[in-house]
Amino acid sequence: MQKTKASADELIALILEGIEDVKGVDINLLDLREIENTVCDYFIICNGTSNTHVNAIVSSVQKKVSKAIHDKPWHVEGSENAEWVLMDYVNVVVHVFQKHIREFYDIEGLWGDAKVTMVESSYNS
Repeated sequence: MQKTKASADELIALILEGIEDVKGVDINLLDLREIENTVCDYFIICNGTSNTHVNAIVSSVQKKVSKAIHDKPWHVEGSENAEWVLMDYVNVVVHVFQKHIREFYDIEGLWGDAKVTMVESSYNS
């Protein structure tokens, strides 16, 4: 029998830990499961304060997930300019933004029907 994939809850927990490890801010979890024709079940959205910080968040998430459950993103996009990096873990998609880009694209507004959970950081930003 082949090894089963990690549950979405386990993957989400690891991604959130990876974000928090390098102090990503304004973390939201969007549950898209009740919306028809979505590309995935969850979005995780957060901010970095600079392109260096955005890349640090992306790297931290990849290392945390890879080490714990030996999974890697199916696709990563946007690392070159690091204003908006998308990490596609198939049923969980991570968006790491710089604040001004997040405000411009307003993903939460576009997916207004999603159930949004604001993730409290374990540190003060």
